[in-house]
Amino acid sequence: QLQLVESGGGLVQPGGSLRLSCAASGFSLDYYAICWFRQAPGKEREGVSCISSSVGNTYYADSVKGRFTIARDNAKNTVYLQMNSLKPEDTAVYYCAARGTGRASYEYWGQGTQVTVSS
Repeated sequence: QLQLVESGGGLVQPGGSLRLSCAASGFSLDYYAICWFRQAPGKEREGVSCISSSVGNTYYADSVKGRFTIARDNAKNTVYLQMNSLKPEDTAVYYCAARGTGRASYEYWGQGTQVTVSS
């Protein structure tokens, strides 16, 4: 079965850290750009961070720049999102998605993992 599985979400206090993982099964992430999205209750889904398939170029939304870091480990077929200095406004369900080289749309989506930042 071809799928992405996120893990690593949870409840953390403001200022804390979490590391999300996006693991692929049934296919190799080597040729896919991977992006993290998030959706908070009552809000639209927003792009958080992306990493390209080849040279590993990265993108960050302004709201997370300097706090989040995306990285890929092709040997483990996994992409990570390290989230530091978390704020209550980071609370959302986080999804990872894979887009093949040259493709316009995302071919695979994970089921999402809840991140809650609260004291």
